[in-house]
Amino acid sequence: MSKLAESKLVMDKLQKYLDSHETSEMHASDIAKILKKLDDSLFADAIPLIPKDIIGDVALALPDRYFDDVVRSLNADELRHAITQLESDDQAEFMQELEELDKQIAAEVFSTLHEDDKKEILRLQNYEEFEAGAHMQIEVFTANKNEVVQDVVTRFSQLRKLNELENVQKLFITERDKKLRYSVGLDDLLTFDFSKTLKENIKNSDENFEPIKAYDRENIKDVVHYFEEYDLSVIPIINRYGVLLGRITSDDIYDLINEHATEQMYNLAGVDDDAEEDDEILKAGRKRAVWLGVNLFTAIAASFVIGIFSDTLQTMVALAVLMPIVASMGGNAGTQSLTVVVRQLALGDISSNDATRIIKKEVIIALVNGLLFALLIGIIAYVWFDIAMLGIVIALSMIINLLMAGFFGAMIPLFLKRMDIDPAIGSTVILTTVTDVVGFFSFLGLATIILL
Repeated sequence: MSKLAESKLVMDKLQKYLDSHETSEMHASDIAKILKKLDDSLFADAIPLIPKDIIGDVALALPDRYFDDVVRSLNADELRHAITQLESDDQAEFMQELEELDKQIAAEVFSTLHEDDKKEILRLQNYEEFEAGAHMQIEVFTANKNEVVQDVVTRFSQLRKLNELENVQKLFITERDKKLRYSVGLDDLLTFDFSKTLKENIKNSDENFEPIKAYDRENIKDVVHYFEEYDLSVIPIINRYGVLLGRITSDDIYDLINEHATEQMYNLAGVDDDAEEDDEILKAGRKRAVWLGVNLFTAIAASFVIGIFSDTLQTMVALAVLMPIVASMGGNAGTQSLTVVVRQLALGDISSNDATRIIKKEVIIALVNGLLFALLIGIIAYVWFDIAMLGIVIALSMIINLLMAGFFGAMIPLFLKRMDIDPAIGSTVILTTVTDVVGFFSFLGLATIILL
């Protein structure tokens, strides 16, 4: 079946999905999954089929490279309507992506928005990307501590019927000055005495309604750890004065976890995640070339070490045959340590005072493996070339290189973290240089001393 024929079947599937669901029942992720299977020639034809009430959610659910195609298929009024249907945090994200794509269209659409929407978008865009405030929703269900429970429940019911509140798990209870005081789950709220105030119910309850909260200027990575540590579904965001500003929900946290994991994987490979999400080949190629250039100079450094022992290599060809084994084993052992430490740092499993324990653990593991594989490669080298001392040389070199690989594999990310640099960035390049240089130098140096 041709690619075009497959795309037409996908178009039929999309049409059937849209025909069989009410707009309120449609999931943006389901539609995005279908759209990604379409051929480029039919993608633009599919966009007008999607209800305008959810097109904004669909655009954000798609990978970044599709955003341009979605926007180009909509006029300014349709873009405005799409934005008004989004929650505040998604509105800010949509406008930011639109500005990056076309500032003129973004300005035109922004000017047509309601003043309240404008204020909310500008307020969220005032935060840096790494701050919790940049990821919060301003829409939040609150009540004053002196309100009667029956009134609160009635008001909540009315707001839900008007579709002004979505995905509500907690009622945030405030003082008159809007300072956050308590956090009550809707299931707990239903057990309250409806004739009494919230404050009276909480006072007579054995439950603890003190909220786990985060500050708007707090690092979003710390907020992610709160969700993981306390198994949260939502967290209120306050300013330094304790005033409730908004909330972050678990669905946003899942997205952030995935983004951070992807970023870490790309960084470990010396690849820029933003560039790779783009379709611009030159941009992605340029970003990759930077680290490849760095790697070239580190490879030259390793080759320089080999050059120092050129006479030794010419004297015994067996050294040239065995030499890559030492460097390769060191590189792999170091990568194991590096990956474990980087991941544990990302998960917050390593405290600031934990460096000694982690380094000691990785060094011991590397030493044990070094002894094991030193014995193995020593025997292999002896049998292969029938030179007993050659087996001893490569065994000693294997122990030295694996020991250094474990030490630097743990130390490099810990050092970068201490310097407030992403531990994944550049770690592999530095580690490869260390294991190659140490591996070649120890092997050839020992061979020069012992064999010649």
